[in-house]
Amino acid sequence: MSSPVGISAPRVAHLQRETSESSIDLSLNLDGTGVSDIRTSVPFYDHLLTAFAKHSLCDLTVRASGDIEIDVHHTVEDVGIVLGQAIRQALGDKSGISRYGDALVPLDEALAQAVVDISGRPYLVHTGEPAGFEFHLIGGHFTGSMVRHVFEAITFHAGLTVHVTVLGGRDPHHIAEAEFKAFARAFRLAKALDPLVHGIPSTKGAL
Repeated sequence: MSSPVGISAPRVAHLQRETSESSIDLSLNLDGTGVSDIRTSVPFYDHLLTAFAKHSLCDLTVRASGDIEIDVHHTVEDVGIVLGQAIRQALGDKSGISRYGDALVPLDEALAQAVVDISGRPYLVHTGEPAGFEFHLIGGHFTGSMVRHVFEAITFHAGLTVHVTVLGGRDPHHIAEAEFKAFARAFRLAKALDPLVHGIPSTKGAL
């Protein structure tokens, strides 16, 4: 398949990570169509990552296993780390990208906003989740607190500035999914190639 206009090579990455706590194999294509095959051994996390791929128009394959008999924390966070590293690698020198993206996404009663800057400077502002959300078990395995952990892992390792704000919501499943979909839509805009952008979109000449 030929590369999209404006880039010299496919924006793809394939990374593996092995620790005493988890084993991860991840492939990412930034210029895909939203096709995914996610198996992290944490079903609700699979659901969230599938939504991320679909709405960001990234092709994403993940195979992960870990010590979920202790807690899902290690596996979930480590997949976020590898996804962030893959995003950074696939973006290359970031030439020709739009750089900024924002999205406001509802899911029934829940409403989330995300703003993304592919800045090279990792920073996360994450606010608005209702009190007690972090303690909810979603799908029997995934605690609400993991949402922030995933965003922290992705933003730090991808070099993104991300603001995620929950503006409303009652159901923890809806809130978490709205957050991931908003992030996906904002990232989709930020990573997009803009034919009017020549070179790297920064006055510094690097991102």
